[in-house]
This record gives sequence, structure tokens and C-alpha cells, in this order.
Amino acid sequence: MKKAITILAIAIVSLAHAQAYKGKGDIKGQVGVNIQDHGTGINTSADFGIGENMSYGFVASYLLSVDEVAGYKPKFEDRADFKVRFNANLGNVFGLDKKMDIYPGLSLGTRNFGGHLGFRYFFTSGFGIYAEGGAPIAKYDTNTEGFEHYNNQFVFNIGASFNL
Repeated sequence: MKKAITILAIAIVSLAHAQAYKGKGDIKGQVGVNIQDHGTGINTSADFGIGENMSYGFVASYLLSVDEVAGYKPKFEDRADFKVRFNANLGNVFGLDKKMDIYPGLSLGTRNFGGHLGFRYFFTSGFGIYAEGGAPIAKYDTNTEGFEHYNNQFVFNIGASFNL
């Protein structure tokens, strides 16, 4: 924990001019921690700019620490989730600093159709942090009990963002 705080402090002190979203051809990669009810895991995503304020991307998440259900441990397919997504990058629309971006969006995954809202802040032209919340809008299975509930609930992701 001390190392993480030290690294974060160094990154904050070394602020430089950066641009959170440049538009068409811009590529952002994110790696973070997935926090949700009954489990935590890892999350990675890549977003590709297709217009001045639009991007599409891919997301993969895997729950590492999960609760057992009725004495059963979850399998790989219970822990993993994959999605394609579309974002509206609105940092410049709201007149935010070029280092910041707000991006609401929709996602279509192996478990549900959902929405998300995220925020990125870049310390340098290639490195920043992000926070993102997501929730299902429509689940493929209306009766999500047991392990099916793991990838069909509100999730919060936080981590590092990279300008690729």
C-alpha cells in the first residue's frame, strides 16, 4: 500500500500537459481493479477513437476474489466477462481541461447489455488514471442467481490509463 501511495504522489507532483482524448485515431488502454458485490478482480480495456467525440472499444474482466455460492467455487466462465462498447468522449464538450475526459457509453457483453460512466485524468501525454462505474440495462437471463449475479450488477473500476 505504501508503494502505491508513493507512486501516486510522484505522478501527481510530476504533472505535465496532456490530452485525454484527441479524437479519430486516438487509442486508450486501461488496466484496473474491478470492485463489486461479492467479488473483486482485474479489468482491462482498449478504446479506439473514430470521431471527434466518439470511440469504440473492448473490455475484459476477471474476478479473482469471489465468494462461494452454496459451497461451490466459481469456474472460469463464472468469473470472466467480455464486452464491446461505444463511448461519447465529452471532456471538450463540457470545456474541461485537455487532461480530462468524461465518457458515458453503452456496452454489449457476454452477460448483458449495459451502460457506463467514466472519468480519465492524464498526468502526462501517455499516463493517467481513470474511474468508471457500470451497470446492466438488460440482462440475458432474468433470473440471475448464484454465480450469474457476479457479472450482472453494478461494478466500479479504478486504475491506470495509457495513451497508446
